[in-house]
Amino acid sequence: MKRILPGHGSGGRLMNDLIVNTIRSRFGSETLQLDDAAVLEASPGRIAFTTDTFTITPLFFPGGDIGRLAVNGTVNDLAVMGATPIALSCALIIEEGFPMDDLERILDSMAGEAKHAEVRIVTGDTKVVPHGKADGIFINTSGIGTITGDTARREIQPGDRIIISGTIGDHGMAVMATRQNLSFAGNLRSDCAHLNHLIAGVLRSHDGDIRFMRDPTRGGVASVLNEIVAGASISAMLSEEDLPITDEVRGLSDILGIDPLYSANEGKVLMVADPSAAEDIVNLMRTLEHGEQARVIGTIDTEFPGKAYLATAIGGRRILPLLTEEQLPRIC
Repeated sequence: MKRILPGHGSGGRLMNDLIVNTIRSRFGSETLQLDDAAVLEASPGRIAFTTDTFTITPLFFPGGDIGRLAVNGTVNDLAVMGATPIALSCALIIEEGFPMDDLERILDSMAGEAKHAEVRIVTGDTKVVPHGKADGIFINTSGIGTITGDTARREIQPGDRIIISGTIGDHGMAVMATRQNLSFAGNLRSDCAHLNHLIAGVLRSHDGDIRFMRDPTRGGVASVLNEIVAGASISAMLSEEDLPITDEVRGLSDILGIDPLYSANEGKVLMVADPSAAEDIVNLMRTLEHGEQARVIGTIDTEFPGKAYLATAIGGRRILPLLTEEQLPRIC
């Protein structure tokens, strides 16, 4: 008998197989949209609708907590579709015996982040389950946003540039360091942040230049790029020399044997953009909050169709496969 494995929720090959072959086949391949958010026609325009569930361990980590993560994760899923987030729901599954002080701290974090992101938490649900059945607390947030322009999904072409709004792998490595009580990694912090204001600032000037946007959460940058080029005649090339990875993330990744390109971010946007506008987009990002370290990190080409790969500093080429499972479980 086949059973669910941790990898079925990791963002890798097992999860993709589960969604396509088990879930989508039952809910309807024509109606279920496999993107950051579903885009629905509504009078007088369109709305984006998304949902996400957060189960991170530990609940509190440098740079954030499960509450802040729940708000920002859903806001960002709307924003990368070109939507303006307007409202969220909050559903709590709380384990019997969970400390009330921790719950209040999490809810205060959610309220503060929602205010900063300029979205409202308007509805929700609470369930309490027996001790040992929920690992403390799980949070589901759904969100809706309005789309006034085009959705950020256009045909990606050879020559397009790959842009990241900042350093890679921060969230995954910060959570891993906290989980393992690695005191020497004390400077690591999650990049957990809402990106709707950053993305809106870019779209005001460069809406027509953006081919694709996504926040590289589970599975990291490499997994997102694999999804973009899967089954296509194009490939995604990353330049090793141009990757913005902090010394702390690189050092911990080397010690643990983890590739930071597969480590989650929770406050970065990955864009594919028209090559003529790429540098202007980067320069604009650097003037906006959460985009100060933006840069071009790669190019869409045709060297390895359907694959993502790394152009190494010594002139080699290394394929970046879609992993079967995520390297770091329970990261968001």
